[in-house]
Amino acid sequence: MRARIYKPAKTAMSSGTAKTRDWVLEFIPEVAREIDPLTGWTGSRDTQSQVKLRFESQRDAEDYARDNGIEYVVLRAQSRKPNVRPGGYGDNFATNRRGAWTH
Repeated sequence: MRARIYKPAKTAMSSGTAKTRDWVLEFIPEVAREIDPLTGWTGSRDTQSQVKLRFESQRDAEDYARDNGIEYVVLRAQSRKPNVRPGGYGDNFATNRRGAWTH
């Protein structure tokens, strides 16, 4: 069994950072997916590819993998500067706006 350990990125559909603080251990699929000829659904006999384990730190994930004899690869997280506006979303509707109302 092989696995990858990584810190998930923020989704493109949300500005929030939920589910990006924990480290994830995810098993790498060992067999290719196949298409069922009757239904056309995609499936696999590899049940380990459905498993995602979450850990508070990279070290915890690595310790778990070592203790259970799992070969792993660590993917480094790319950090980005947080984009925090002083007023936040509510500043769009402030009564003391200096610029023209555009919507």
